[in-house]
Amino acid sequence: MASRALSPTSIKAPFARYSHGIAVPAGHRLVFTSGQLGIRDDGTVPVDAEAQADLCFANIAAILAEDGMTLANIVRLNAYVTAREHMQGYMQSRDRQFPGTPPASTLMIVSGFTRAEFIVEIEAIAAVPDSA
Repeated sequence: MASRALSPTSIKAPFARYSHGIAVPAGHRLVFTSGQLGIRDDGTVPVDAEAQADLCFANIAAILAEDGMTLANIVRLNAYVTAREHMQGYMQSRDRQFPGTPPASTLMIVSGFTRAEFIVEIEAIAAVPDSA
C-alpha cells in the first residue's frame, strides 16, 4: 500500500497545492533532511525565492538519492521564507516538484537565516517501503 493523502471533507480545503495529511503505512523507511538553503556549489546565492527554492529542492533530491529515494517519496515539507513576497516564488518551485499528490506542507515566514541573502529554507521527510 502506498502513502495516501488525508483530506477530510469536514475541514476547509488546503489554501494551495499541499495535502492536509499523508498516511505512511507500516513497513516504510524514513529519511529526514536538515533544512536546505539555496546556495550553489560555487557559494553563490540567487537573489529570487524561486531560484533559491529550486536549489533547495535539488539539494534535497541529492540527499534522498543517497538512500535510493527521489522527491516523489517526500511525504512532508517544512518551508521557511523571510517575507510574504517570497511565498509565491517558493510555491511555484514547490508545485513544479510535485505534479502528483502533493506532500503535507507547512510554510512559515521567519525573520531571517544565518546570512542575509538567504530567503528560503526547506526541510523534508520522505518514505519508501523497507524493501525498496
